[in-house]
Amino acid sequence: MEEGSEIVVSLDIGTTKIVCMVGRKNEFGKLEILGMGKTESVGVTRGVVSHITPTVHAIEKAVKEAETKSGVEINVVNVGIAGQHIKSIQHRGIRTRNSLDDEISQGDIDHLIDDMYKLVMLPGEEIIHVLPQEYIVDNEQGIRDPIGMSGIRLEANFHIITGQMAAAKNIYKCVRKAGLEVAELTLEPLASSEAVLNDEEKEAGVVLVDIGGGTTDVAIFQDGIIRHTAVIPFGGNIISEDIKEGCTIIKKQAELLKVKFGSALASENQDNDIVAIPGLRGREPKEISLKNLAHIIQARMEEIIEQVYYEIKNSGFEKKLIAGLVVTGGGSQLKHVTQLFEYMTGMDTRIGYPTEHLASGAEEITSPMYSTGVGLVIKGFEYSARHARSTSSVTMHSKKSKGSFFDKILDKSKVWFEEDADHDSI
Repeated sequence: MEEGSEIVVSLDIGTTKIVCMVGRKNEFGKLEILGMGKTESVGVTRGVVSHITPTVHAIEKAVKEAETKSGVEINVVNVGIAGQHIKSIQHRGIRTRNSLDDEISQGDIDHLIDDMYKLVMLPGEEIIHVLPQEYIVDNEQGIRDPIGMSGIRLEANFHIITGQMAAAKNIYKCVRKAGLEVAELTLEPLASSEAVLNDEEKEAGVVLVDIGGGTTDVAIFQDGIIRHTAVIPFGGNIISEDIKEGCTIIKKQAELLKVKFGSALASENQDNDIVAIPGLRGREPKEISLKNLAHIIQARMEEIIEQVYYEIKNSGFEKKLIAGLVVTGGGSQLKHVTQLFEYMTGMDTRIGYPTEHLASGAEEITSPMYSTGVGLVIKGFEYSARHARSTSSVTMHSKKSKGSFFDKILDKSKVWFEEDADHDSI
């Protein structure tokens, strides 16, 4: 391994799988994945840890596999957070400066962001991300970067993402029990968007839809700025559950049927397309119509798309999304899923592959199911760059306290780990 090349590790704790990726940047700034570990996720329900011990074991297994493949010892990871407890709000911050002579500095912006972290939340909720959208200097609106400008009154519109403290605490606890430290906690749709969207799409207006096992994450960008985020509590697992009930088969067979023969459009299947499933314990094989299978899948996919479309309308940006929809995550691999999205929303749709920043030669990582993992590595590099800047700065202490959610709750988390050491499940 090259000396001095920085390594970043991501840990995607999903409902169906836990993925650990080890990445570094090559000389062209592209991302090289040195090794990946993947294991089945047992203790996670709809994006939230529901049983500590099996989740810890799964993390350990995925990390060990990634270490073996990459030859890198893993101690610190960048982790994603999702789940239906995630909410977003818009808020405006105001700072009155003393002098017109002094230029607006990064310190002024940090002060505004720090004020946002002091907002009073509902009991049990905590701010995860504070994302500046645009700045206003002395009533001059629509400013992207006010640093270097003169002005007395500095305002900013913020997109604030909140989540349940307990959900974050349980992620930290699992990672800590697996012998690792968390560098930063990142909202998963933000990570996925880094992996599959380009700057032009974010500028033109685009909706990212990440269909995972337990949740469907939505992130809306316009003018290069994040405008809306939401987590819908349905994903690929509920489709498998519907197939299991509708075809009266076991879950394992339902999952295989969905992956191999599933389609999101019943009209694309012939009436005489039949697949035979082996019977249990010597019973007769069971014949299932692929058209019937597609009807079951389409009904649930329509429900998910309706909720996505509700979020698009709710954001107020429906008419400004020129680049349309980008669908990623494991659920995007269903046949005809883009056609159903286009039919129901009237918006151009493409599948998002995490190849935007990847160096060539990592074919197994290019599946949409790895978008979040790749995105978390990219976010990890952003975090370490910010961290390096803040530690080399004179205002090291104040910047670090604003830098990440993890820094803010580290002291609290130590107490949690001690308190809850004897409790394995929640």
